[in-house]
Amino acid sequence: MKRLYKSNTNKVWAGVLGGVGEYYDIDPTLLRLAFLVLAIMTAFVPAIIGYIIAAIIVPKRVEGSI
Repeated sequence: MKRLYKSNTNKVWAGVLGGVGEYYDIDPTLLRLAFLVLAIMTAFVPAIIGYIIAAIIVPKRVEGSI
């Protein structure tokens, strides 16, 4: 079963979007651009709050896990 983890290798801040990119096999740069557009369209606050909540909830990948 696939699980969502924060990326250890492909991260800019907390690794949330890198982890989402690895999970869905999408380039994380595209996700970061989409997040930026979403943040601009929503006056930043909802997108930033969502990212912070995801950074807290999504677990880090433990070494040795698949």
